[in-house]
Amino acid sequence: MLAVEAAALASVVANLADPGRAPFTGEAGALAAFLTLLSVVHTELATGIERIRRRASETSYFDLSSVWTFAAALLLPPALAAAVIAVVYLHLWRRVWRPAKVPLHRHVYTTATVVLAAGAAHSAVEWAGGLPASPDDVAGVAGIAVAVLLYVLVNTVLVAGVIALTSEWPGLRCLVGRLDDNALEVATLCMGGLAAVAIGATPWLVALVLPPILVLHRAVLVRHLEEVASTDGKTGLLNSAAWQAEAARAVLRAQRGRGTAAVLILDLDHFKLVNDAHGHLAGDDVLAAVATTLRGGVREGDLVGRFGGEEFVVLLADLPPGALGRAEVRSVAERLRRMVAELEVPVCTPDGNLTIAGLSVSVGGASVPDDGTTLEQVLKVADASLYAAKRGGRNLVRIAGPVQIPAPRTAAG
Repeated sequence: MLAVEAAALASVVANLADPGRAPFTGEAGALAAFLTLLSVVHTELATGIERIRRRASETSYFDLSSVWTFAAALLLPPALAAAVIAVVYLHLWRRVWRPAKVPLHRHVYTTATVVLAAGAAHSAVEWAGGLPASPDDVAGVAGIAVAVLLYVLVNTVLVAGVIALTSEWPGLRCLVGRLDDNALEVATLCMGGLAAVAIGATPWLVALVLPPILVLHRAVLVRHLEEVASTDGKTGLLNSAAWQAEAARAVLRAQRGRGTAAVLILDLDHFKLVNDAHGHLAGDDVLAAVATTLRGGVREGDLVGRFGGEEFVVLLADLPPGALGRAEVRSVAERLRRMVAELEVPVCTPDGNLTIAGLSVSVGGASVPDDGTTLEQVLKVADASLYAAKRGGRNLVRIAGPVQIPAPRTAAG
């Protein structure tokens, strides 16, 4: 982290010391102040929208300030753009991130990555000969496109790098972000590019960027609230309705593509004893730990949900057909069963801190299309398999087998 922050500071110093750089002008200073003011106004207006998010989850703010930092990168000398970025992020820290108790060092690192990303974007525009002077200026338009790409690439690589270095492998999606999040960032940068071009023609037109950027905040808020509505509050997994909706689509895709998928239903054995012995809060901790274990025990594209109580469900997609697919389903189910059996969950109880161990889970499974052609049919078969595991003594896996058709009786038989 210190290396990135040092690199950002060194880039600013190098630009200030570059004898080939033109000195700052009053016009550039006024433009820097104008962009900073617009960012401050944007943040103040957006915090009212984002306050709704805080009521729904711990996520306190969705940062779209890159519309202003990118415009500054395209219009201003790198050192002056860095000053704008520093002020913008200082205001964000005071108004947003400090109240949300985000560590200061993380915010400083983010500021440094944006400074470096802005420097890369500025270099792209310089390479293209400046911002487009007319609609026919292909080089100028290409320069903005390359600047967007470099800004996203530099920022993503630096953020992904520190995540990878400071934690266990979190998965590719966590490192680079979801596709729609990256699309939103690109859209925000495109608005920043349009703002920069507008300033070149009529500076005050850039104020027209504020309404659409606030609408973007509301659109993100709606999407986030939809995610909250589809998530189980105790475990962070998909809730029953959301899981069934997504799983039904996955089963339909498997049917259309003549592929194979499978459903596992998992039920914690004797979970009532945990609640009775240690209380419901300890039980919630156990559910959350089991959910994390299940999520970590399957592939990124598999769907894990909580059906309610102590029952979980997993959809395994894109399986090989026939016996190979069934063997993989059984292998995954056994792995999940063993992982739960090895769990040790630290909990806080009225009697003090303790560790809950000795958990077990019964698992039932069924496949598409062998055991059914719809999600409802496969769930029924998997549920019957689950109860077979319960009747068999619990802490077992039972996967539905292929339907056996009796051979026709011969005259001799």
